[in-house]
Amino acid sequence: MLLKKTTEEAHPLDPLSPSEISSVAKVLRATFPSNKVIFRVITLAEPPKALLVPYLSAERANLPRPVVPRKAFCQYYLDDRQQFHQLEIDIATKELSAREALPGKHSYTDAEEGVRAEAACLADLKVQDAIKQLDLPENAVIVVEPWTYAPDGLEDMSQRIIMCYIHMRLSSHKDANHFAYPLDICAQMNSDYKVTKVFALPGAESGRMVEWDGTGKKFDRRKIHAGSEYHPDLQTERRETTTPYQVVQPDGPSFDIEGNLIRWEKWRLRVGFNYREGLTIHDVSYDGREVFYRLSLSEMFVPYGDSRSPYPRKAAFDLGNNGAGVNANNLQLGCDCLGSIKYFDAYHNTLSGEPLKLSNVVCCHEQDDGILWKHTNFRTNNAVVTRSRILVLQTVITVNNYEYIFAFHFNQAAEISYEVRATGIMSTNPIPIYAHVQSGTVVAPGVLAPFHQHLFSLRIDPSIDGHKNSLLVEESHALPFRDPTVHNPAGIGYTTTKRIIEHETALDTDVSTARTFKLINENILNAMSGTPIGYKLVPHYSQMLLAHADSL
Repeated sequence: MLLKKTTEEAHPLDPLSPSEISSVAKVLRATFPSNKVIFRVITLAEPPKALLVPYLSAERANLPRPVVPRKAFCQYYLDDRQQFHQLEIDIATKELSAREALPGKHSYTDAEEGVRAEAACLADLKVQDAIKQLDLPENAVIVVEPWTYAPDGLEDMSQRIIMCYIHMRLSSHKDANHFAYPLDICAQMNSDYKVTKVFALPGAESGRMVEWDGTGKKFDRRKIHAGSEYHPDLQTERRETTTPYQVVQPDGPSFDIEGNLIRWEKWRLRVGFNYREGLTIHDVSYDGREVFYRLSLSEMFVPYGDSRSPYPRKAAFDLGNNGAGVNANNLQLGCDCLGSIKYFDAYHNTLSGEPLKLSNVVCCHEQDDGILWKHTNFRTNNAVVTRSRILVLQTVITVNNYEYIFAFHFNQAAEISYEVRATGIMSTNPIPIYAHVQSGTVVAPGVLAPFHQHLFSLRIDPSIDGHKNSLLVEESHALPFRDPTVHNPAGIGYTTTKRIIEHETALDTDVSTARTFKLINENILNAMSGTPIGYKLVPHYSQMLLAHADSL
């Protein structure tokens, strides 16, 4: 479990318990007795560093720890979804602070709201008429995919807008793949779950949506195809060529877990979880030395490249718009993790302020990771090899069509890796049979998977032997050749340049100079090299955002 039972027992970084969530909701209702409170977020307000660092230092040294107040961070609507607010509540004293109205800002869209949006869309008479005009097959079942509206300049965004993209499945099986059949209409919905507009979607390369006028083209039945189902119940044959593979640890795992505190090999770290970021890692040390204060995924952005209206509205900030925590999978339901596994639960809140259990949202397990080190002495032909074992902390989220697998890997050489894998199903748009659209790939008859990017932003807060850390940029450059002032007679010499980044700035990778980034402590030198201790930050080489700087 991620949670302690009472406030007295709770660590300052432990997520809120069910009783704490209920207590906070009660305080908020009492604060607004004449209003209906719609609870969007009740989560831990992480203590400021000034309070938390002394606590963590004392805890690691097994010394008496100072008192750190536990506070809850709350976001909520009053009466309707027009007034969005946030504040903090001291759980012990019930004192309110940091109260703020958030005009023009909106909350995330979760599965509960998605179900409500789908039902409201399907109940709308204009939507029903538009669907009827399509003349769909008799066995068609309509499915609505609600999306948070990304601004495209056509709406003022003072109120939240939900886009409802309409699909069908050709089976009564609820897991049939509706993404295989995107339909030629969509609806726009306001924050009261009322459909305000119905659109006919574009077909041609240069087309754009137009408001539905009561008439429309019929569904092209040449689009009906086989081979798009993923659920085992709907597949005619499955691969059965592999023999059983078992991951067994007869003596149990090597890690030790006490509440949210994990000890494994020389690592010591604390697990956290919240509605927005999902899995968070705190107070990481190796062999008794501090290395990181906090690690988490901060945001991920998925802009779609189909410029035909309304598709520029598909631009998802999946953590801010949807939430990694609230969309986390129950990992015990499948084979997401193997071996001797420790699962962690968390709690969120319902719209009415009740605790909502999120079961098994983080799994902790060990993996064999190939060879850690090897050397063969050619004189004796003796080889020494060491296998690599890693500790994995993993969470998986589902955001509409996509699944994202996020995993922190801790190895036996004091390295930390962050792995992101995307799986699931492509988001699809309808196109005419045999049409060509330059910003996507045809994946089925009349079905376009638009090009898109995945941009992940990590939050890294280092504490390498303390909190006085610096960012260093290091590059490799060839030495001048045939320069009388530089000794490089063979022309093969090169060296590195280093510079400390003093102010916030954007920095890109550069393969031509093997540019690397190091998080260092300038005050402590490595006893052998005489250079500052630190961690090398090795980002994945990838293309940057393709959207124009002046784009919406």
